[in-house]
Amino acid sequence: MPALKNPNADLRKFYHRTFEVSLILSLAVIVAAFKFSPQATESELLNEGTQEIIKIEDIINTVQKPDIPPPPKAPQIITAALDDIPEDIFLDDIDDIKPVKLPDKPPSKPIVIDDEKIIFEVVEEMPAPIGGLKSIQEKVNYTEIARRALVEGTVYIEARIDKNGNIIDAIVKKGLGAGLDEEALNAVKSTKFIPGKQRGKAVNVKMVIPIKFVLK
Repeated sequence: MPALKNPNADLRKFYHRTFEVSLILSLAVIVAAFKFSPQATESELLNEGTQEIIKIEDIINTVQKPDIPPPPKAPQIITAALDDIPEDIFLDDIDDIKPVKLPDKPPSKPIVIDDEKIIFEVVEEMPAPIGGLKSIQEKVNYTEIARRALVEGTVYIEARIDKNGNIIDAIVKKGLGAGLDEEALNAVKSTKFIPGKQRGKAVNVKMVIPIKFVLK
């Protein structure tokens, strides 16, 4: 089979020779450049070789103290100039001054206390129901509701008794309910009392009367 490539046209045939020649020429040019280049003087070398030395000094930290205000000035004492006392004023003239007469006080009116409106809570002799508390207990009746609910206890009635022994007013202070409060209130209102006395005199008195309810 005939060769496809012409051996005279093969470029790789002269590759190694061309590379060696190029390398030799390059080295020759470099050697010539170093040999025939101008030499630098000694002063230029010193100038180029010297370096500027920068010395760094330590900076001392300073503390700024606040300005201290000056002390306050001492107050100045100013003496007041006293006016001269006129010589025509004498202390003997004070005796000639007449005292001022004050108006007479109006006569005091006697304080009148209406004994009818005063109600005592504590007196020497407290009121008492005629016949005792038993007479009030006999007037109360157990209601059917309280009996079925087995309600027991004490109802407290606050009564105001006049100096004649009559009930002025009466209210339930503490009750039990189930109709027993009304029974106790009606029993107290229908009772006559011996009036209370203070220093031997009959007065109006407010008192609390207990009414007990107990199932038999």
